[in-house]
Parts: sequence; C-alpha cells; structure tokens
Amino acid sequence: MEKKKLYAKFAETVTYINSYKDPIPPDILLKLYAYYRIANKNHSSPGSKTPLINAFKANALIQAKKYTVEDAMNEYILLVEKELK
Repeated sequence: MEKKKLYAKFAETVTYINSYKDPIPPDILLKLYAYYRIANKNHSSPGSKTPLINAFKANALIQAKKYTVEDAMNEYILLVEKELK
C-alpha cells in the first residue's frame, strides 16, 4: 500500500476504534496498543498506575518491537478488519 494511503487508512481505523462501542477482548486491545504505540513512535514506558497492567503492556510492546512504523500501521489495520469489523 502506498505510504500516503497507509497513513490515511491507519488514521481512519484509529477513529473507528475510538468510537467502537462493544467490548474488545484484552488480547486484541494489547496488540492494538502495541501497534499504535509503535506506529506513533511512542517509546515511553506504559503509564498505568497498576503494575500488572504495565507488565502486560510492556510485554505487548516487546512482542511487537520487530515492526517498523509502517508495518505496525498495517498490522493494526489488518487486526481491526479481521477481528472487529
């Protein structure tokens, strides 16, 4: 996918998820979290006040660290299309 189209599709998909009303399974949420953080070059530590949640988020980030920004955007889009649409 062309870079400009990928960025537009990613933004559209993020908007879709932000307005999603049904519960999202935790494993999917963690993957979306990791892909989103990588796609936005956010390398800060997870900021939850709950250590267990931070651990799950950190683990998700570690598992997704192999992705480039564009790969993370693509994975985010594919996951939403496969699991939530």
